[in-house]
Amino acid sequence: MASQQSIVDAIIVAASGAGDVSARKMFGEYALYCDGKLVALVCDDQLFVKPTDAGRHLAGAVEDVPPYAGAKPSLLIPSDRWQDGAWLSNLIRVTTDALPLPKPKKTKTR
Repeated sequence: MASQQSIVDAIIVAASGAGDVSARKMFGEYALYCDGKLVALVCDDQLFVKPTDAGRHLAGAVEDVPPYAGAKPSLLIPSDRWQDGAWLSNLIRVTTDALPLPKPKKTKTR
């Protein structure tokens, strides 16, 4: 089941205090980016944040669940916690800060 655009939009608005938060549609689901780093996925209208020590500490008792079959487990953030924009922004910010910068893309040579 594909995620609804309205759910993704609500998450982006709630997390907007974290920095430049955006989403890209991928195979009917969405990847969430903050300041150019992939920090979370929205799959089946559920928010899965990449696990980091800082994020895990802030999130507290949440499930570690893979967002889709074959994926590494992520922090499943319950939908009732998305309503607290300050908390969600803080979670996305500490996760972003803990993740490395993406590797530069190689240019194709002919």
